[in-house]
Amino acid sequence: MPDYTVHLKNLRHATVLGINPPVQDFAFFDFWAKPLGLLYLLQALRERGNRVFLLDCVQEAKEKDLSWGRIRPRRRKIEKPFRYREIPRNYYHFGLSEEEYMEALKKHPRPDLICLTSGMTYWYPGVAWCISLTRQIFPDTPILLGGIYPRLCPEHAASLGADLVQTLSCSLQGNYPAMDLYDSIGYAVSRSTLGCPMRCEYCASRILDPEFHLREISLTEEEIRHQREVTPVEDVAFYDDALLAAKERHFYPLCERLRSVFPGLRYHTPNGLHVRQIDAPCARVLFDTNFQTLRLSLESVDPQVQRSGSSKVALEEYRTAVAALRQAGFSRDQIETYVLIGLPEQSVESVLHTLEFIRNQGGKAKTAQFSPIPGTSSFEKAAERVPEIRREPLLHNNSVFAPYFGKYLTPSELQQIKDRAKAP
Repeated sequence: MPDYTVHLKNLRHATVLGINPPVQDFAFFDFWAKPLGLLYLLQALRERGNRVFLLDCVQEAKEKDLSWGRIRPRRRKIEKPFRYREIPRNYYHFGLSEEEYMEALKKHPRPDLICLTSGMTYWYPGVAWCISLTRQIFPDTPILLGGIYPRLCPEHAASLGADLVQTLSCSLQGNYPAMDLYDSIGYAVSRSTLGCPMRCEYCASRILDPEFHLREISLTEEEIRHQREVTPVEDVAFYDDALLAAKERHFYPLCERLRSVFPGLRYHTPNGLHVRQIDAPCARVLFDTNFQTLRLSLESVDPQVQRSGSSKVALEEYRTAVAALRQAGFSRDQIETYVLIGLPEQSVESVLHTLEFIRNQGGKAKTAQFSPIPGTSSFEKAAERVPEIRREPLLHNNSVFAPYFGKYLTPSELQQIKDRAKAP
């Protein structure tokens, strides 16, 4: 596949518009979600003498402020795609309306290049929506489509009508994300590591970032410092997939620096921490550095499911981790634990057992439904049962795959699991 990074590196004195599309789905939750790759790219282009702008269809449709700087975007019910026609749930457009989007485009200087990002593979209807409407305002401006979706589904992404499709990891990155392109949002985003040393069968991390790298601590510090200079910041969300890897030589020194340079900032880990790394000293570092919301990765107590997750968690290690976190001062509500639902080899009984185990250890369960991700071995297992997932990314949707397409559990069983997870 072509790599357009070289073309972007040669771009000078151009006007570039970055676009984060709306989300069209049954549900959408803002876990400090920002298009980090696009923001790094826009900063790199700016450092090369280009004028850059950003149109974030989700952020600009803010309806309500939530805790820690997160938002709830406006939503409106829309017609479901044909492939979802039998699913008895409402389908929504989260973000700017067509009229609002067109007006926002008209306010921007005419761009020489439009960089359109994308998230989940099954969110491509929002990408197609953007391409179609953008053509009406800027018919002659080339559109470069990048992000997670074209990297996982390159052939499908190429059919949406963008002029260029970036299917490889773009190595052009600025020294920090261009968060100043937003109005004040109250938080910063950062990654202190890239990739993940684990090779879980259901995860896309190794596909999107094949190698695991530790970033220089000074780069993370400068990244947060810059964002604080351009907008008021009280919170920082780390997007790392393996924040605690190499904790003694990387994470602990990073935290020591954060406490020294940015006293009072609050930190969050939406992607999940590897439980095996959390002992009493680690828990104390997390607490003393002012981490406020923790997500732990347990996934399941089922041995077969644990093996598919690189055997990264043993039950005794989870007990140790939660006990250490509680002893350090974290409350139960601050210790949310991801539990996977709907894996091909998973039983409902094992999920319920996992929920009970977490509750008994003093943790709080947070369900995460399985999405078949192209390129993973779990995707291949799912494709044996539902071959159409190779052609139609809508079927990857974690909200509906397991109960309606894979039929690994019934809708009523799924609701039972969700209700049990929410029980006090």
